[in-house]
Amino acid sequence: MSLILTIFLYILFGFLSGILGGLGMGGGTLLIPLLSIFLNVDQKLCQGLNLLSFLVMALFSLIIHYKNGYIALDGLWPIVLSGLIFTVIGALLAGKLPSEILRMAFGIFLCLLAILEFYRVGKEYFKSKKKNKDKEKHSKNKTK
Repeated sequence: MSLILTIFLYILFGFLSGILGGLGMGGGTLLIPLLSIFLNVDQKLCQGLNLLSFLVMALFSLIIHYKNGYIALDGLWPIVLSGLIFTVIGALLAGKLPSEILRMAFGIFLCLLAILEFYRVGKEYFKSKKKNKDKEKHSKNKTK
């Protein structure tokens, strides 16, 4: 792959993960697979790049969200403290596991998220269809 194309892909992937990160959806969920699949970057290196880019993106996103009043401090400390503890455990575990296992685990995680999201959206869709059908039936009964 040419150097210009590689640089372009890094910029494109940064743009895409930045958009998702700015929206609060976790740009790393996209950045890690993009780097590993399209640029053949080692999984551990992808995770490191993601963490570094996340720090910068999170700082700017946090400032903007705070200014817009979207930051709630209720329940913050239990989340932060447990997140810190399990981040250390996860980082130690990631350091011990081979990249292939991490890559496969991340892929399984993304597949499970997709299945759960399809289930949730499908459930809401059919629930709204049933609700609309019931409304229709109810309005027809009123006109009789």
